[in-house]
Amino acid sequence: MASTAGIITPEWELPAGVQARLTTRAGGISQAPYDGFNLATHVGDNRTSVLANRRSLLRQLVGVRSVQWLTQVHSNWVVQAYGGAVVPVADASSTEQSGLACAVLTADCLPVLFCRDDGRQVAAAHAGWRGLADGILLHTLKQFPDPKRVLVYLAPCIGPSAFEVGPEVKAAFGWASSDCFIAGAGDRWLGNLQRLAAEQLLAAGVRSISANTDCTVMNSERYFSYRRDGDSGRQASLIWIES
Repeated sequence: MASTAGIITPEWELPAGVQARLTTRAGGISQAPYDGFNLATHVGDNRTSVLANRRSLLRQLVGVRSVQWLTQVHSNWVVQAYGGAVVPVADASSTEQSGLACAVLTADCLPVLFCRDDGRQVAAAHAGWRGLADGILLHTLKQFPDPKRVLVYLAPCIGPSAFEVGPEVKAAFGWASSDCFIAGAGDRWLGNLQRLAAEQLLAAGVRSISANTDCTVMNSERYFSYRRDGDSGRQASLIWIES
């Protein structure tokens, strides 16, 4: 895993001409509690700072002309990325266009990147527990012609030692194996978002899944975390076909 100025290159074998990056909170000009490389305009940060951070990001993404940002609402909606000024309401985007990065913003939810094994199509999805239970990853996978030919990357999210949930969350994943939830105090459970996602995708036919298991809650110097801090910035996970 290489890291330069707050941007991580995932340890993920991709086809030639496809790139992926993960941002952290390092760098940028946002002030506390959004310090420093916040990329979200909806969290209360100064908009001028966020747009400056986004311009800085774009300059560092080789082969990218524009980024498809989304208005994320914990849905299972997927859009075709087009990179226009209008930001669609959705939690995933997919594209076959070169130079257009699919991106999602997170601060504990699970970012998932998808790539066809011939490098001709990519996608990015935002999966909180609600979106995951409602099938956002399966809807994203359906954008590809053959799940067996899709490479998947699970980016950092809230880890299983920090993701304490109630029985209603566990009940939403009745199909999950016992490895996905560990009993906590009382009626509480510790959930594993990455394992839930992996089980769902493997059952749908995906054969190749890579992951960065960093916990966003436990790594305060590197990652934003809503559960840890409340008011918080957002990091981005991006994938694109080089122009």
